[in-house]
Amino acid sequence: MADYDLYYWPVPFRGQFIRAILAYTGKAWIEHDSGEIGDIMGKAPADQPVPFMGPPVLIDTASGFAIAEMPAIALYLGEALNLLPASPEGRALSLKMVNDANDVIDEITLDGGREMWTDEKWEEFVPRLKRWMEIWEATGITHGLEKQHGTMLGTEAPGVADIVTAVLWSTMADRFGKIAALLDDTAPRVAALVNRMQAISALTKLAADSRRDYGDAYCGGEIEKSLRKVAL
Repeated sequence: MADYDLYYWPVPFRGQFIRAILAYTGKAWIEHDSGEIGDIMGKAPADQPVPFMGPPVLIDTASGFAIAEMPAIALYLGEALNLLPASPEGRALSLKMVNDANDVIDEITLDGGREMWTDEKWEEFVPRLKRWMEIWEATGITHGLEKQHGTMLGTEAPGVADIVTAVLWSTMADRFGKIAALLDDTAPRVAALVNRMQAISALTKLAADSRRDYGDAYCGGEIEKSLRKVAL
């Protein structure tokens, strides 16, 4: 029996953060396909595992507890799997970084494809994307990345903040060359952390499995097509 049921589309976008936390901690999960996701999305909120608008949704198969929204799932798993710092300050910073990551992927997809990328829009956005990278770099330097092999928040072992950081930037950088080059130039310590995290066997395997299962896909749809035109 798997430890968790995960409902998310077959792309390495918002759900990839959850997959990575599970993979890193050696948990087994079942991925439910688009048809099954559509089934539970179509139910009345009172009949859903947890009232929600869109995936990801995670269900703990042992307890039956269900939770939606990527940051909430990451916090729940961080608590359940001992991936959060002991201090309230560290826990708050971890949650901030998860929410920041959620903001970045909303921005990189123009709020889920409300409009499409053009060369002009992309050039206008690049300074803002660099500022996001600078935010990650400054956070890491302040709390842990001043050490050669430090973690984002100075913890002894990687936690939710490190996993989310690695997934956010590696997934984009692996698929969009301009973003990879920008990260290396703008946030070299973060880029080094991402490389260290992605070298962990469980995360290396997840990335390879995602390539096998999803190909070059990132977020899917017309918004990805427009992103590819400006960011490759």
